[in-house]
Amino acid sequence: MAVTIRDVARQAQVSVSTVSRALSAPGLVKEATRQRVLEVVAGLGYQPNRAARSLITGRTGNLGIVVPDLLNPFFPSVLRGVQTRAGEAGTSVFFTDSREDPDTEAQLVRTMSAQVDGVVLCASLLSDDTIAELAALTPLVLINRIVPGVSSVLMDSASGMDQVVTHLEALGHKHHVYLGGPAAAWSNNRRIQGLAGRAHLLGSFDPNFDGGYRAAEQALKTGATAFIAYNDLIALGALAHLAERGIKVPDEISVTGFDDILYATMCSPPLTTVHMPTETAGEVAVDLLATLLDGGPAEHRELPTTLVVRGSTAKPRMSV
Repeated sequence: MAVTIRDVARQAQVSVSTVSRALSAPGLVKEATRQRVLEVVAGLGYQPNRAARSLITGRTGNLGIVVPDLLNPFFPSVLRGVQTRAGEAGTSVFFTDSREDPDTEAQLVRTMSAQVDGVVLCASLLSDDTIAELAALTPLVLINRIVPGVSSVLMDSASGMDQVVTHLEALGHKHHVYLGGPAAAWSNNRRIQGLAGRAHLLGSFDPNFDGGYRAAEQALKTGATAFIAYNDLIALGALAHLAERGIKVPDEISVTGFDDILYATMCSPPLTTVHMPTETAGEVAVDLLATLLDGGPAEHRELPTTLVVRGSTAKPRMSV
């Protein structure tokens, strides 16, 4: 009588789905567990059948990730991290873009849940209740969002913003203005926490180049000597507006960003910004998803952020 995957699971004292992952996606199983499964497989002479295993376990060998805007260079970097870790595990990745629309985001997760073993949801704009509902539908890991009972990977935005303000204060700036991102964005609220009342809050702007251009126009009216942007794309838009007005950065106004995307080093002047460990966050998200698939509890990880000082900040003129 042929040895079945259930025979392997019984002797290795693990679930059928764990045996399946140990053979097809070893990166998603603890090393000690994988070795135990392999020893049983060798001892019993089990020959896995991929199609049969999929029918038995209900697992697809695929993971999904939903991001709000693939045009934002921040999110492809997260996706790369997810693909790297999933690739190490022999798992495929489906990705999609919600175009900053919460309803679309929720529908995409519901649709993907039938095609993947779990979903990574990045910078979600959904309500806590909706996210909890989706987490009950499919294993779910959040990036840059906290919802009780749902696994998440955070990049410490509050600390990053504190580093920005501390840097500007050390240069002698006393009047900073924050060019805010989407009001519903969890990361925007965390950045505001990091400001701790040390900057004037200005508006809620689209997190892109055009939003930054409009934000700079309004920020100039405040008389601030430093513009603190929600993200690098807003900062780049602000730099463009200041250049058109003939306002020199950083001689007349300092500008900071957030995220440390590739373009932050390519603009003129190079942008002082906060480095976010985006690729690492994607890798950790897959690790947390693996824990959920193994029947483990929801976990939260927080990754450090680091200020990168470049040429867009300097002492204000009055301090020279």
